[in-house]
Amino acid sequence: TLAMAIIDPLAGIVHEPTQTEGRGVDLTVADVLEVTEPGRIDFGGGELEAAETAAVATERRDPEDDYGWWNLEAGGYLLEYNESVDGDVVLDVQPRRELLERGASHPSLRMTDLSRVPLAVGGAGLRLKENARVSTVVGARSA
Repeated sequence: TLAMAIIDPLAGIVHEPTQTEGRGVDLTVADVLEVTEPGRIDFGGGELEAAETAAVATERRDPEDDYGWWNLEAGGYLLEYNESVDGDVVLDVQPRRELLERGASHPSLRMTDLSRVPLAVGGAGLRLKENARVSTVVGARSA
């Protein structure tokens, strides 16, 4: 199946049966970061500088909960995934419908690793639980 072909180069899968029940392999959020200081990009790369980031704290709705929630206001963030790539592949990654229908999105990307992905959160904000499925790998091929 498509999901089995995609899952082969992925490491860090949280719960395979749930993450492979759709049309690809779902990716889960490990961390949400805010950009606190701008980075720099120039023509030649001599002045390239990473942006400074800070992790957004989670809150537990109940002290006995295993996982917390990010309470995100409207704006831009960076997502980090639990999953990583173990191999020389190109992945086609899209936002899940559940993310889009709640007024948030990230670009559809072709990635050779699962580095940070920009997340845009719309008007009313978003409540996002740790390990939530936010993206789907819909294709994978050798790089």
